[in-house]
Amino acid sequence: MEEKFELTILIPALNEENSIGIVINKAKKYIETNKIKAEILVVNNESTDKTKEIAEKLEARVIDIPKKGYGKAIKEGIKQAKGKFIIIGDADDSYNFLELDQFIINLRKGYDIVIGNRYGGKMEKKAMVISHKYIGTPMLSYIIRKKYKIKIKDVNCGLRAGRKSSLESLECKTDGMEFASEMMIKAAKKQLKIIEVPINFYKNKRKGKSHLKTIRDGVKHLKIILAKNEV
Repeated sequence: MEEKFELTILIPALNEENSIGIVINKAKKYIETNKIKAEILVVNNESTDKTKEIAEKLEARVIDIPKKGYGKAIKEGIKQAKGKFIIIGDADDSYNFLELDQFIINLRKGYDIVIGNRYGGKMEKKAMVISHKYIGTPMLSYIIRKKYKIKIKDVNCGLRAGRKSSLESLECKTDGMEFASEMMIKAAKKQLKIIEVPINFYKNKRKGKSHLKTIRDGVKHLKIILAKNEV
């Protein structure tokens, strides 16, 4: 797809009516304040609430995908993004879209991938489940650092960015949460220019349960990380 903007802010969303408006308005304010030629793209992942209605009312571009899956939503969003750069962030307001400076700065410097590090900034109380904070994420990140020689401390961070061309070149295959690991592994194998930046992490505004299933998704991440061959 022809690039028409410098930036696409890509937001995968599944039943996020309680926070999608907050997230979009922050993204709009950031774009306007910094005078960036940009679009806001919401990938509606089979929401059954008012997520889509709210997003469209706030003039975000919304695309629907017929099957649930974090990775599936991101891949379709990357494919349809019209920006040279893509910043990906969750729809639950756990990442503040007013705090994107380090992503834009480093993309403009020529980095292919910019990923946030939630351990490097302020983490609100109860923003991350204890088992994820002290066991899951550190363990997965450690294995990836050792196996793929990549200096990443927070491989599961959902606030990440890249050049559209670089993200497309990865040709990621996974459809679930394990997409986060696959993306970084493939970026490391391709020797893309990667930088990790400290970010703040906030307690999400989601009303329902987390979309992340700790054991199931953890096992999927491990399978991707430990696989001998490409996904």
